[in-house]
Amino acid sequence: MEVKTKRLHFIDAMRAWAILMMLQGHFVDGLLDPIFRDSGNSVYNLWLYFRGITAPVFFTVSGFIFTYLLIRVPQLGFDNPRIRKGIKRGIELLIIGYLLRLNLFGLLQGKLYDAFFLVDVLHCIGISIMVIIAVFLLTSRQKPWVMPATLLGITLTLFLFEPIYSEWAYTWLPEAFANYFTRANGSVFTIIPWVGYTAFGAFLSVLFKKHAAKSNLYPSAIGLSAIVGISLLYLSSPLFSTIAEVSGITLFSDIASNNYLFIRLGDVLIVFALFMVFRHYLTQPSLLRIGSNTLSIYVIHFVILYGSFTGLGLYRFFDHSLTPSVAITGAILFMIVCSYAALYYDTHETLIKSTIAQILQKGKIGLSRLYFEFSKLLIVLQDKLLRAFNTSKG
Repeated sequence: MEVKTKRLHFIDAMRAWAILMMLQGHFVDGLLDPIFRDSGNSVYNLWLYFRGITAPVFFTVSGFIFTYLLIRVPQLGFDNPRIRKGIKRGIELLIIGYLLRLNLFGLLQGKLYDAFFLVDVLHCIGISIMVIIAVFLLTSRQKPWVMPATLLGITLTLFLFEPIYSEWAYTWLPEAFANYFTRANGSVFTIIPWVGYTAFGAFLSVLFKKHAAKSNLYPSAIGLSAIVGISLLYLSSPLFSTIAEVSGITLFSDIASNNYLFIRLGDVLIVFALFMVFRHYLTQPSLLRIGSNTLSIYVIHFVILYGSFTGLGLYRFFDHSLTPSVAITGAILFMIVCSYAALYYDTHETLIKSTIAQILQKGKIGLSRLYFEFSKLLIVLQDKLLRAFNTSKG
């Protein structure tokens, strides 16, 4: 039995913001003409920076939400009903991730294109859920600090050693599996280091749940998130440089020279702080519904923009060809259409599934009848050929 806890609306609002930023980011990045990608333009640079924040926020919030639902249930180990739901969810995300990259025309020709095996957001979140479940199962009967310490340890390990494992080629793995670890073949995201953000979200969730009953929860959480976030943003690179100089370990200088993981983690914490500050104003039903339907929005956006299954998406027709004004207007409309479609599906899910089932059933009947008629035709042709053969022989 799950313990009823107050819903964290600011988390739903953060997830809504992240998915909407992902929609416009994918639209503009995929369709804006490269001639307008001016690094000297402050507006473009601001957009580019916020686009870089989107994925870390989305991964972190995903880890936070799943873990919060997991640990609010009193049962430990496999007795926790969220374990089975989580495993099912993780597998579903992996399957959907692959289906979105499936090309039906190629499949009809017996081909699976290389793009089918590329790893993206859904694959990484699916694996991340499995990792969080594994940590929960291994630590739930240990002392309370073991689980958050393990989750934080995963984040730090993946972030600190990124300069080392990012150079590995993974040629000893089949390409379909190597794509989970390297972007060399075209994967957009990989489980290392991105599982680190979901693990960090899970870590924050454990801390939040532990102190949920305290009256000063939000003032403390806001202050701590802001301080740590700003410190990571402005002080982490100098800190790693200093450690490298003192210790002589080149790993720390490598981190300092490309310190995007810890800087983005700082951005994530600042975003957390801001959403907690304005949490009382982030209770609009539509916004919260968008936050709770991110999977549907993601699937719809992938189909419309990249042409899942058919290849006939906006990207095929407008690839890097739009002006800024058209791209901005299109991105706004794209967000509205994807969100509306997802919310419509959420409202009419039962009816839509029933209609799809009926269509598929009719399709099966139609195919069966077609097969039966075709078989009859073959029998008639065979009979006529035999008669003609026997006549000519006689």
